[in-house]
Amino acid sequence: MAKKPAKIIIVGGGLAGLMATLKICEDGSSVDLFSYCPVKRSHSLCAQGGMNACMDTKGEHDSIYEHFDDTVYGGDFLADQGAVKGMVEMAPKLVKMFDRMGVPFTRTSEGTLDLRNFGGQKNKRTVFAGSTTGQQLLYALDEQVRRWETKGTVKKYEFWEFIKIIKNKQGICRGIVAQNMNSNEIKAFAADVVILATGGPGQVYGRCTASTICNGSAVSSAYQQGAEIGNPEFLQIHPTAIPGSDKNRLMSEACRGEGGRVWVYRKNPQTGEKERWYFLEDMYPAYGNLVPRDVASRAIYKVVVHMGLGMKNPNRVYLDLSHIPADYLERKLGGILEMYDDFVGEDPRKVPMEIFPSIHYSMGGIWVDTKHHTNIPGLMAAGECDYQYHGANRLGANSLLSATYSGVVAGPESLRLARSGELGDALTPEEMEAARKECAEEFDRIRAMNGTENAHRLHHELGDIMYKYVSVERDNNGLAECLKELKGILRRWDSIGVTDHGTWANQEAMFVRQLRNMIIYAMAITKAALLRDESRGAHAKIVLENGERKLDENGDLVFMPRDDARFMKTTIVSFNKETEEPEVTYREFDHSLIKPRLRNYAVAKKE
Repeated sequence: MAKKPAKIIIVGGGLAGLMATLKICEDGSSVDLFSYCPVKRSHSLCAQGGMNACMDTKGEHDSIYEHFDDTVYGGDFLADQGAVKGMVEMAPKLVKMFDRMGVPFTRTSEGTLDLRNFGGQKNKRTVFAGSTTGQQLLYALDEQVRRWETKGTVKKYEFWEFIKIIKNKQGICRGIVAQNMNSNEIKAFAADVVILATGGPGQVYGRCTASTICNGSAVSSAYQQGAEIGNPEFLQIHPTAIPGSDKNRLMSEACRGEGGRVWVYRKNPQTGEKERWYFLEDMYPAYGNLVPRDVASRAIYKVVVHMGLGMKNPNRVYLDLSHIPADYLERKLGGILEMYDDFVGEDPRKVPMEIFPSIHYSMGGIWVDTKHHTNIPGLMAAGECDYQYHGANRLGANSLLSATYSGVVAGPESLRLARSGELGDALTPEEMEAARKECAEEFDRIRAMNGTENAHRLHHELGDIMYKYVSVERDNNGLAECLKELKGILRRWDSIGVTDHGTWANQEAMFVRQLRNMIIYAMAITKAALLRDESRGAHAKIVLENGERKLDENGDLVFMPRDDARFMKTTIVSFNKETEEPEVTYREFDHSLIKPRLRNYAVAKKE
């Protein structure tokens, strides 16, 4: 019996969105694919270093279980273990799939897939295509999706911004409202199921390694319509980025995976003479420069901010590749070294790079179950915008894997749901028009705003506040103050003045709408961080004593310990429409497969 064709809306054209699209089309159904930018410019292409999979071409006796354990251990035991197990088991098959699609993975002289080291993993497990792996994977999937586009199975809506979901009478998501970014036309679209694959919220912090399209606005919109957010307090701060006045540019973990060393100058404790201090190697001898990102970022922050050993104004440490042969670097890291040369004006093959940690990735996102359903029936989520696979800290090179794998899961599951008879009534023309009209009237109100506040200045303030209070180190005084200041920024949003009142390509009005969503997302992040009274992964909370940050006998900050009894749970944040504030609860998750243990990267990992 022939399967009933379904219509699926996918919002987001990165790896997760394209992979889901491909699986749906292979089943004979159709996709309306919405993207804020050209699909080939989606943020997935910015991933540089590689994708983890247990291929074991180096004869290190790597195993899928070891990848599983590294991921759970690296995430400080907050990831759903059943979901992670499925992901790592699928990883080698996904690499072979991309290989058949023609991805130019870097190979050894014998022709086998080359592998490199990445943080938090002792085995070489990361397949890569030079230093442009994300771009190569994205282009390969886009090429496959174009085959279906030429057949009319996929219809792309590039330069369309998602505004909101549309629910039917039963409260089930059956469509979206989106806006053409050129004509500013606002239109309602119906579907059987909607999948959000819209990436992370990096722009909530302003200067970050993420593209300007990664603003979290779509997730925030769904959150305000009832979607729960899971673990939003866990933001990854990448240890090695080039700080910039406009944005921070990623220097891939692949630099350290290929032998790069992080150091600063210090006085030798015995001789008093100036020397290089390779502090990650001293602090964490078992992993050295390949500790996970949360560990490396805190170490850099301690050395620079608390010990005063980094370069000043602005803060920096050195990431050094100059001891590695230039031809080797060109073959393995050519693209990112060229980028450093372009933006800094120095050749990292000859001189150490100057780097500092930056907001990079969100482990949290829309809560989903293991099949990628959100708590709103008919709405699914995949990729960085879901919370599922990384717990409290993501291992490097697991992002391309989780994005692709989540698309593999979400695509077929959306078809099962579409054919299940569980979706209630289709949207009526009246329901679609009512949703469209509501969004159009909101956009008109924004265009007419004539207050004294500047939206871009407010965005800068938002980023500064989040970096100050909800970054590498946190404490409850700062988080409470942050929440207070965010509420003030939200009130000031009402007094924004818009200078472009036009109805064609009005980017300013669209940004003002996004900014409100970013502020509301920031409040969810901050409230979740305030209430999680422990340190776990990227969430490092300082103990307060008599209202002041507590120091130990050596003058070092004292951090709260991990508290499994109270907080081995997923944070669930819901939006209160009346107060416009986040409400936090906690939910159990599957951690039955690997017994939790304390992380310690100074010594080799113990099972």
